Amino acid sequence: MRAILEAGLPQVGADPGCIPALERFADLLLEKNQVMNLTAITEPEAVATLHLLDSLAVWQAVDLAGKSLIDVGTGAGFPGLPLRLAHPEIRLTLLDSLNKRVEFLREVCSQLGLEDVKCVHGRAEEFAAGHREQFDGAVSRAVADLRVLSELCLPLVKVGGVFLSMKSTDCEEELNAAKGAIRALGGRTERVVDYPIPATDVVHRVIVIRKLSPTPARYPRRFAQIKKQPL
Repeated sequence: MRAILEAGLPQVGADPGCIPALERFADLLLEKNQVMNLTAITEPEAVATLHLLDSLAVWQAVDLAGKSLIDVGTGAGFPGLPLRLAHPEIRLTLLDSLNKRVEFLREVCSQLGLEDVKCVHGRAEEFAAGHREQFDGAVSRAVADLRVLSELCLPLVKVGGVFLSMKSTDCEEELNAAKGAIRALGGRTERVVDYPIPATDVVHRVIVIRKLSPTPARYPRRFAQIKKQPL
């Protein structure tokens, strides 16, 4: 794992000095994964590339230095935790609807001395009620339709901020279908960045959506309605 990270970190704009913390995070993830389903990727080399370096590649799309960032549907902490470990100036909130995952993330943050990282158990549409437009950026690697993700994430982002949606490169149809939703929520697709994951043949994509105007107060709706009738 170390050799892969040493070679790959400069390519994703990260200082190799964060390698010990990334390795420790990976160790904690794989240890916990033995008793709790956190990831289907269990080979250390694959964790290094498909989790850690993939998460860190987001930095190539947007400089998040000194920004407040919320990772919506963070799961086992991707991409938020690797970004925070590589860039300590990020003010990070990790949000997930499953309490067991949030407890794991709190344990990881305690082990790594990340006392300032907020780990929140909650649903994004409910969390937005008390945290509208409070973050410079939102990011999600969750597997969900972009229309759904946009309604969950854009209400949390300040005007002028960004929502970063991590996707595969075959998402053109999904992106086109989401244009109306993004516009209705106060956003605009600023650019699409395709990036290779170092030490692999995999190319992923991050969609950069800029928040241009406040999200109307009626959004986000209840999740059942969001899922049943996407914008």
